[in-house]
Amino acid sequence: MSKLYPNSVLFTKWGDGLTEQEQKEAEGLFQIYGYNAFLSNQLPLDRKLQDTRDTRCLAKKYPKDLPSISVILIYINEALSVIKRAIQSIITHTPKKLLKEIILVDDYNDLGKPLQDYIDQINKEMPGLVKKVRHMQQMGLSQSRISGWAHATADVVAILDAHIEATEGWAEPLLDRIKADRTVVVSPVFDKVHFDDLHVERYIPFSHGFDWAMWCTYEIVGKKKQLMCWFLPRSPSVMGIFAADRAFLGEIGGLDGGMTVYGGENVELGIRVWLCGGSIEVVPCSRIAHIERAHKPYAPDLSPTMRRNALRVADIWLDEYKKNVFIAWNVPLEDHMVDIGDVSQRKELREKLKCKPFKWYLENVYTSLLTWDNMLGYGVVSGFLFLLFEHFVTRTKISIRHCYYNTDGEIIIGGITSHNYNSDRCLVDPGSGSSPTLQECPLAKMNELHMHWDFKQGQAIMNKATNRCLEIAQGANFYYELIIQQCSGQSWRIEHLVTSF
Repeated sequence: MSKLYPNSVLFTKWGDGLTEQEQKEAEGLFQIYGYNAFLSNQLPLDRKLQDTRDTRCLAKKYPKDLPSISVILIYINEALSVIKRAIQSIITHTPKKLLKEIILVDDYNDLGKPLQDYIDQINKEMPGLVKKVRHMQQMGLSQSRISGWAHATADVVAILDAHIEATEGWAEPLLDRIKADRTVVVSPVFDKVHFDDLHVERYIPFSHGFDWAMWCTYEIVGKKKQLMCWFLPRSPSVMGIFAADRAFLGEIGGLDGGMTVYGGENVELGIRVWLCGGSIEVVPCSRIAHIERAHKPYAPDLSPTMRRNALRVADIWLDEYKKNVFIAWNVPLEDHMVDIGDVSQRKELREKLKCKPFKWYLENVYTSLLTWDNMLGYGVVSGFLFLLFEHFVTRTKISIRHCYYNTDGEIIIGGITSHNYNSDRCLVDPGSGSSPTLQECPLAKMNELHMHWDFKQGQAIMNKATNRCLEIAQGANFYYELIIQQCSGQSWRIEHLVTSF
C-alpha cells in the first residue's frame, strides 16, 4: 500500500499493509491523542503483558493486612479504549480486598455514554467500584489530582495517568512501603509503552529528579542501587505517578492547586515532601506500563505554563536558590512580568509545617544538583561593530543566545547543565588562527586551554591568556562572523545580570 503520510512518526515503524482509509483514520486519531488509538481500539482490554519484574520480586511475601487503596485516573484527550484498558488492568491485577475504588477524573473531556456504559457494567458486578468526577471546565493536571484525592476514601491514594496498564503485583510493594512508613511517597517503575505500535519496553529502575527549569528527569543510579530489589532510597522527586498515605498527603498540603495546566507540579510535590517531614522512594518491584505520547494534544507548547509553574515553585520553596530557575528560563531576576498566582497560602503552609530550608535539601537529598553560585550574567550576549561608510556610520549587531558568564571567567555557550555529572561547553581561544572554538569545560580545564576571559558589561571580551578579543568582522560574501583577533575596542553586553560586573 502507498503511504499517505510518509513524514508522520506514527508510520515510521508501524502501519505497513493498511488501506488508505485505515491510514487516514489512524493518522487522524494520532493527531487527537498523541498515540496510536487506532491500534488500541483493536487490542483486547485485558491483553497479557510480559512480567518485567526482577525474579527476586516474585519471591517476596507481603503482609496480609496491607492498607486499602483508591486508584485515581486523570484523563483529558484520552481514547476510550485506553481508559477502559487502564481500568481493566487495575481490576485484574489488584487484589480485591485491597482495591477500594477507582476514581476517574474527567478534566472536561467527556466521553459520554460509551464510558458510562462501561462503568455501569463494572459496577453491576462490583457495586460502587468505579466512580467519576467531572470538571465543567479544563482545570489542569494539579487540580484534577486534587479532585481525585478529595473524593478518595481508602487508606492510600495512587494517582496515575489514564494511559497506563497496571501489571501483576503492582500494588502490594507500594502498600507495603507505606504501611512501614506513612510519610513515604512511593513511585513504581515505569515500563515504556511505545506510542506507535504499543509494545512494552522494560525500563531499568531510575530515581526521579529535575533540572533547574523544573523539568523532570531520570536520575543516574549506580549499579549497586539497581541491584537493591525492594526499594531505591532517596529519590529526589516524583514523575507524577505515585502513591501516598491519603491522610499524610493532606497534612502536608495535598497538591498545589495554583499550578496550571501541566508541568512542575510533580517537582513541587517532591521538594515539599522532603522539606516537610516525608521522603520519596522508587519501588522496583512495582511496575506500571505507561504510554509515552509523541505529543501532548492539549498543550502543543508547554513552555509558557511550565515557565510560570517553575517560577511559582521557586518563589515558594527555593529560598536564595530561586535565581537558578530564573537563569534556566532566561528571565530577569527582577520584574519578570510572569503571573505566578497567589502564593501567600502556600508560604503560610511552609511556615505552619516548619519545613526545612532548601539548602538542606541540596546538601542532604539532591547532592548532584549544581548551585550555580558563581554566575555573573546570563542570556543573549550581543556585540556591536560600527563602520564608517563615506559620511554615514552604520552599526552591525551579532547576538549569541544561551550564554553564561561566571566568576571563573568562563563563557558557557549553548545551554548550561544542572547536574554535576554533565558537562557544559566553554568558549576557547585556540591561540592561533581567528576562529573561536567550543570545548567541554572539564576537558578544556584539564588540557589548560585558553578558556578564561575578562569581560565587563559594555566593554570588550578579552582572553586572559592570549590578550586577544572576541570580535565581529566581515568575512567572505560580506557576511559578518565571530572571530578572535587583536582587540580593536568592540563592546559586548549580556542580557541579564546576577550582579553588576
